[in-house]
Amino acid sequence: MSRIDWTSHQGGPLRGEITVPGDKSVSHRSLMFGALAEGTSHIRGFLEGEDTRATAAILGKLGVRFETPAPGERIVHGVGLHGLRGTADTLDCGNAGTGMRLLAGLLAGQAFDSTLVGDESLSRRPMRRVTDPLGEMGAQIDTNDGKPPLHIHGGRKLKGITYHPPVASAQIKSALLLAGLYADGTTEVIEPHPTRDYTESMLKAFGWPIEYSPGKAKLDGGHTLRAVDVDVPADFSSAAFFIVAACIVPGSELRLKAVGLNPRRTGLLAALELMGADITVENERTSGGEDIADLVVRYRRLHGVALPLDIVPDMIDEFPALFVAAAAAEGMTTIRGAAELRVKESDRIASMANGLKACGVLIDELPDGAMIRGGQIHGGTIDSHGDHRIAMSFAIAGLLASGPIVIGDCANVATSFPGFMELANGVGFNLGPVR
Repeated sequence: MSRIDWTSHQGGPLRGEITVPGDKSVSHRSLMFGALAEGTSHIRGFLEGEDTRATAAILGKLGVRFETPAPGERIVHGVGLHGLRGTADTLDCGNAGTGMRLLAGLLAGQAFDSTLVGDESLSRRPMRRVTDPLGEMGAQIDTNDGKPPLHIHGGRKLKGITYHPPVASAQIKSALLLAGLYADGTTEVIEPHPTRDYTESMLKAFGWPIEYSPGKAKLDGGHTLRAVDVDVPADFSSAAFFIVAACIVPGSELRLKAVGLNPRRTGLLAALELMGADITVENERTSGGEDIADLVVRYRRLHGVALPLDIVPDMIDEFPALFVAAAAAEGMTTIRGAAELRVKESDRIASMANGLKACGVLIDELPDGAMIRGGQIHGGTIDSHGDHRIAMSFAIAGLLASGPIVIGDCANVATSFPGFMELANGVGFNLGPVR
């Protein structure tokens, strides 16, 4: 992937009505469950990002046929729970941590060996949190000192377990539930804090008997998935950048349409409301088992807060954008309990702290968060470390900065938000490539 750098300048008030791309988490899962189902599933609103396309390509190598009648649509011809075919090729997840961790669970119960690889960034990310409990279920997965590549041995007999993850993670839960489809007995996951329930609700929609409530999920192996059509909601994590931008740029008013509002995903809304944001939820409805609504966001000066610990797990992907909101707010914002940020596509605490310091913001980095004193944001040059959420967050910061912010290494934005620059500039950003 060739290097791409951006420059973000001050823009005018943000105005308009936009629809951000489809939810990445739902897109990954709809491909996997459609592939394992009996029959044909039609997915609408599919995220055309590199991460989700990597998952589709892997399933294609394993014998699943896809049709693409239009951008954002996939027709998945399911092969059934035991219909995947092995391949000698490595299975390249690219930058997709969700794809790799969920596929590890799915492939642990197959009759054939598989090898999952990723790009340089993904190859540094920890996988023992998934491979260790899968090992307790009977899987055999070889790693590179706990990191990718993952070599998954086929033909292992899996058994259900009750597992208490040490950290709240929908990826851990989902990997175990996927393995549980192939396991003898009952697989149960009891979390330290409830995480998003996309996997549980989609399994139910595909006809698999499952019991779940906030923080708990339990299923038995040996059933069948039946194909259904899936409407993917707009991705809340992608909407987050526009939500924060409209909150902090004077005179702004944006409407974001059909945004997924899974309650285990929307901690950012609670955080911004504590900071005084003006966000209205309109046209609430349900589609495919997921809550969706339009969000109307208007500028209002934010104030610093001590972020409550109980909303931290519900906004882990949105913290880079929240750091920028805190930098624009009056007073001090304190973030704790977010150590999980250190093992994302980059160390997001360090990446945001170093970047904000380079732009003149007063910030003290903590082991599990940061203390950010809001004030003026200056121009500067920052490194996104190939992390799409860092890059897009500093694109927001540039809207308020006293000078241009040059953002290095932005190519991976295409992994989760294709067309971000065009959509952003269409509502008032002043963002372009460094030439």
